[in-house]
Amino acid sequence: MKLGDALFNWLQIKVVADARPDDRSAAETVRFFEEILSEDHQVGQLSYSKDAAMYTIRYQADGRPRMQMYPIDAVEQLLESIQSEPKYNQ
Repeated sequence: MKLGDALFNWLQIKVVADARPDDRSAAETVRFFEEILSEDHQVGQLSYSKDAAMYTIRYQADGRPRMQMYPIDAVEQLLESIQSEPKYNQ
């Protein structure tokens, strides 16, 4: 998996897990993507923030700080899909 894809997937599921703290599947999926990022891409110190238009991921790779930005709509699409599905909200 490419680094950009892994970062985006991690961010999407991390937003879901943060919004749904009792969702064990989301938490497990966060850990899965963190393993991919760590083992395949040597990424560490992952964090994210959100402003009016974008999510920003900050991380370390190759011993240097890096960042990647994604539009809010794209990131929150998974959370919105989950929240609109009744079987996931019982």
